Amino acid sequence: MKILITGGAGFQGSHLVEHLLKKGHEVSILNTYSDSAVINISKIKDKINIIWGSVTDPEIVEKSVRGHDVIFHLAAHINVDESIKRPLIFYHVNVLGTLNILEAVKENKNRLIYISTCEVYGDGHDLKENELITETTELRPNSPYAASKAAADRMCYSFFKTYGLNITIVRPFNLFGERQKSGLFGALIPILVVRALRGEDLIIFGEGKVTRDYTYISDIIQAYDLVLNSKSLNGKVINFASGENTYIKDIVEYIAKKFNVKIVHGEPRPGEVKRFPVNNSFARSLGFVPHVDIWEGIEKYIKWAKNNYKKNQ
Repeated sequence: MKILITGGAGFQGSHLVEHLLKKGHEVSILNTYSDSAVINISKIKDKINIIWGSVTDPEIVEKSVRGHDVIFHLAAHINVDESIKRPLIFYHVNVLGTLNILEAVKENKNRLIYISTCEVYGDGHDLKENELITETTELRPNSPYAASKAAADRMCYSFFKTYGLNITIVRPFNLFGERQKSGLFGALIPILVVRALRGEDLIIFGEGKVTRDYTYISDIIQAYDLVLNSKSLNGKVINFASGENTYIKDIVEYIAKKFNVKIVHGEPRPGEVKRFPVNNSFARSLGFVPHVDIWEGIEKYIKWAKNNYKKNQ
């Protein structure tokens, strides 16, 4: 198949590109230019069609989408903390950018796989005791980032309902792994590991009793492959998660012990979701089986970071 991946030079996207190339697909990417993007695709750049540009440009989007069988739409601004400081850019990229993708897909009749996020559900603390998040749980986003993704998520569904487009919505839970951003507005595990590599103190915000359901990058790529190869997911929403929640406090303590660094406490982060108790039974019914647990994944990331983190700051 001919496949376009928006955000294909990012953390998730570059792993997905590598996987699809191994499967024999013809792959193009649409990505904004950056040093990290160039590094992420350095080993595969000669095997793909690279379009440097933004999903906020409707002309570039339409030209990029044209001629492809499937579009994986991953391009987004993704950091909660950054969204609190700069909400407008999240609206432009995540909402209007997705609208540009949808208009192009409507024109070209492609299949669209939209990568949403678990953040759209908001705070799992609002659930009743023992109640799990399912694909029909109400969306109650906590942060501007989550709100922008929820808007794009529901806009995708509206285009499925209104125009009959072939759209599947995927909501992955707390992804991590090699190439994930560790610097300013980076992700938690990469930030912790890089700070520890430098011998710096690790920070627990609040009491550290926030929990997350972490999914390793190789497992989510397996999930995307399942969606790509399923012909019965038009209009469907799918939660992809390990099904196991881990306290942030335990993660920080594990990494601190590995590197013999200290832990300090900071103020709770605004907009932070407290927990994500998820029901992933629909994903499992499609054949999704997570293989890498949180601790094995952290060890994999540490091994990678020791050789690469200086290149990605």
